[in-house]
Amino acid sequence: MASKLKQLQSKIKPASEFVAKHGTTYYRQLLEQNKQYIQDPPTVEKCNLLAKQLFYTRLASVPGRYEAFWKEVDCAKNLWKNRQDLKVEDAGIAALFGLECFAWFCAGEIIGRGFTFTGYYP
Repeated sequence: MASKLKQLQSKIKPASEFVAKHGTTYYRQLLEQNKQYIQDPPTVEKCNLLAKQLFYTRLASVPGRYEAFWKEVDCAKNLWKNRQDLKVEDAGIAALFGLECFAWFCAGEIIGRGFTFTGYYP
């Protein structure tokens, strides 16, 4: 165990030195490239205004998403009505999509439990 710790420390030291040396350069470069998105001066009032704008912009998009949801539901109903015309390829794609959704759900559960398979930490 001690040898693993030494090995880990030997790998972390150069990485931390690199970050210490080049981190501020990267930070400045990133801010310079994205300066059009920075509000000047950065005040609490400006942050509150931007938060409200984001909230109400997203709220305004709800009707469009609602309509798109019901279009998708109608499409699914239509597919279910005409399921005898459904090709094996389409059914296979739908099954793979369902399997992928289940896998992402399981991954989220494992991450939420703190990367354990057996249960939550007390």
